[in-house]
Amino acid sequence: SATLTPKGKAQIRKIALIIQQVEKDIPSHVSWVLRIDGHTDSVPIYNQQFKSNWELSVARAMSVLKELEKNGIPAHRLAATGFGEHHPVYKGAPHAENRRIEIRLDTM
Repeated sequence: SATLTPKGKAQIRKIALIIQQVEKDIPSHVSWVLRIDGHTDSVPIYNQQFKSNWELSVARAMSVLKELEKNGIPAHRLAATGFGEHHPVYKGAPHAENRRIEIRLDTM
């Protein structure tokens, strides 16, 4: 699924507050972006909503991006990336831990 749960939305609100505090310490000449990376497990998906794990991973990243934007992170500071099943935490078998979002602060 790419739908955030209420608990997930609460976590994103906390992250947005932290980013807003960190932003104050980033020098104005530094161009930065908050990159949201979506991942899936290795089980292929194909349904009406998602035709591939790529699409699901991007949708997961977009759900988090939209929630961060709702919570005050400017759109020009956000980027969504989908990795599908290609960067698992655990290789060889599907694991729930491979279905995840990673958020990283990058310079541009």
